Amino acid sequence: MTPPLSPDAFASELSVSRETMERLELYEALLLKWNRAINLVGRGTLSDPWRRHFLDSAQLMARLPAPPQDRPLKLIDFGSGAGFPGLVLAIMGAGEVHLVESDQRKAAFLREVSRETAAGAQVHACRIEELEPFPADVVTARALAPLPLLLTYAEAFLAPDTLCLFSKGKSAEEELTLAAQEWKMIVECLPSLSDPAALLLEIRKPRRLQPSDR
Repeated sequence: MTPPLSPDAFASELSVSRETMERLELYEALLLKWNRAINLVGRGTLSDPWRRHFLDSAQLMARLPAPPQDRPLKLIDFGSGAGFPGLVLAIMGAGEVHLVESDQRKAAFLREVSRETAAGAQVHACRIEELEPFPADVVTARALAPLPLLLTYAEAFLAPDTLCLFSKGKSAEEELTLAAQEWKMIVECLPSLSDPAALLLEIRKPRRLQPSDR
């Protein structure tokens, strides 16, 4: 059995600064505290939180595009739940991060962590379909929905160069096959640093298939 990943090993693997680690460790403490009352993450995953949640989220930083010259990168995280990956990315300096979470108690947790860690994330306590659309540079989601539905959610937020980063498990290939029936896209499948059975899907230029495409 692989031993739990320590905070020091996490910081070393991703070259995370001491200041950022202090904020992430505060996040972990709040997660443990709130999870006793609210089911934010599966309790079994808390035996190895730095691998299962923090590394799984932080690995996306290396895939983010450079921000535009005139503004911060704009990232939207669907179904944020306990804040993975969006809140971790906000703490690590991803830019302007929007967290969408319809569960009011989870949204309250996200607001507290964002405030306590000075992450500056904007929390939208609503369903994805209810949020006023805006063009995003990056769309993320983890363990929320099958890929065809994620792309449907993302559609309203897509700009010409939007990058979608979706963490997927063993069903990734099947979901890609289903999505290809409705969507044209450029996909790169990347191995996950946190789970050898998982993949990170990097999707560019997704668009719905038109009759002329078929």
